[in-house]
Amino acid sequence: MVEKISKNMVVSVHYTGTLPDSGEVFDSSEGREPLSFLVGHGQMIPGFEEELIGASTGEKREFTLSPDRAYGDREEEAMMKIPRAQFAQLEQSAKLEVGTQLVAQMPHGPAPFTIIELDDESVTADFNHALAGKTLTFNVEVIEVRDATEEEIQHGHAHGISGQQPEAQPAKTCNDDGCC
Repeated sequence: MVEKISKNMVVSVHYTGTLPDSGEVFDSSEGREPLSFLVGHGQMIPGFEEELIGASTGEKREFTLSPDRAYGDREEEAMMKIPRAQFAQLEQSAKLEVGTQLVAQMPHGPAPFTIIELDDESVTADFNHALAGKTLTFNVEVIEVRDATEEEIQHGHAHGISGQQPEAQPAKTCNDDGCC
């Protein structure tokens, strides 16, 4: 029986993501291991999973996602003026410039941002995802499709192609179950 992509399946794909307006490649798995993810658990942007539902191993698909099915629209609320004094320690070792990407440590965890404006008093930070507001095209080849293990479903993410965590590496912990 040919496995078709559906919820609670682990999918491994090779992909190239481009901006349809310019053809610029913004991300690709070329030269790397395939991307593996657990379908239906919020690991991927919504449209990416939706477009792959029903595909099987060896299938190739090309699709274009509007911002609402990708990284969302740009939000003005995601812009923040921060007193420049908060960057004093960083400025001892690095020059702040418009376009510089940094990560803020927030109560909910790390939050990447891009400096979009600088003056003597403040730094204007844009916390929108770099691809927010953009239409994206993906070329995807399905490398493998398999049922997720119970443990993967519980943890909410894939453990690799075989479904087992690699034993040769020390376990990383990002939560209480010792999984990732």
